[in-house]
Amino acid sequence: MLNTTLVGAIDRARTMEPTSDRLLFLLSAPRSGSTLLQRMLGSHSEVMTHPEPHLMPPLAYLGYYDRVERAPYDHINGAEAIRGFVDALPRGEEDYLDALRAYADVLYGRMLAPSGKRYFLDKTPAYGLVADFVARVYPRAKYVVLTRHPLAVFSSYASSFFGGDWEAAHRYNPVVERYVPALARFVRERRVPLAHVQYEELVREPERHLERVFAYLGVEHEPEAVTYGRRFEAKTDGPGDPIGVGKHDRPVTGSIEKWAAELASDARKLALARQMIDRVAPEDLAIWGTTHDTALAPVEAAGGKPPPQPVLNRYTLQRKVMLALRKDIHHRPHGKLVERIKYYCDVLLRDQL
Repeated sequence: MLNTTLVGAIDRARTMEPTSDRLLFLLSAPRSGSTLLQRMLGSHSEVMTHPEPHLMPPLAYLGYYDRVERAPYDHINGAEAIRGFVDALPRGEEDYLDALRAYADVLYGRMLAPSGKRYFLDKTPAYGLVADFVARVYPRAKYVVLTRHPLAVFSSYASSFFGGDWEAAHRYNPVVERYVPALARFVRERRVPLAHVQYEELVREPERHLERVFAYLGVEHEPEAVTYGRRFEAKTDGPGDPIGVGKHDRPVTGSIEKWAAELASDARKLALARQMIDRVAPEDLAIWGTTHDTALAPVEAAGGKPPPQPVLNRYTLQRKVMLALRKDIHHRPHGKLVERIKYYCDVLLRDQL
């Protein structure tokens, strides 16, 4: 009876607690091990999570802080208009932030409420580029920043989504040059309290680092959360990590320097890697756990080791086929066929006058 009463009192208290005090944002670059950490944190009895919801980036680009490059409306005039409108509000920017927060509060709060848990964990790597905005909207939320050797991140990104083609991956998204400075600045400036976790340290000593994060969250340490493969029950399908974390029940160290063997066997990739590192400021690299002098040191140690094979699963096979079909599509026979199919689809789907 006492336990039932206590649980009921806790549940009632939580319904009165602001959503902003019950949010946990895991910030990282893509392919940094964030899905692994999400599953460990999501294995805690007080943490609920869901595949990447991507709620915050669209709000960041509504025009007041940043705007998109293209839109099906006049986004340039729209940005000017919203700034003028917000400036005329009684509390200006604070009223605008209240409105953004109210929108997100409803969605986060209603997702979290049925679980009865303390925190909702949002792990969306795209937030790494709008981290300052997220903290502006939710200054009272909890933040965990996960970093990994920048070249390990890019190696995994290129292998997972571009079949190991570093040049194509870099043309599509220069991950190192974009995410390293953005997240380093967020950690360095500490506009909000946060816990910083290094991937390489996490997989070596997962219990110790999880205990540190749980202490930061103010929840009881549950060391069994390390074995996420046995405990993680959240929905995993959706727009989250399509590659996953493998078939392991707990963190493993095999991927820490796998990227180095890849560079040791490919001079073109190594040259591009040097360019990436050279474009990042020393103070930013330091926060990510490396320097200009040491970033490529593991490559020398990996000399002679066989390079890792690109990740091969249904998703990567589909992407490989899509990339092959897309290459120079406007000058290949199947491109004309796709254009005709698109034309007929547009005719069938367009609104009737």
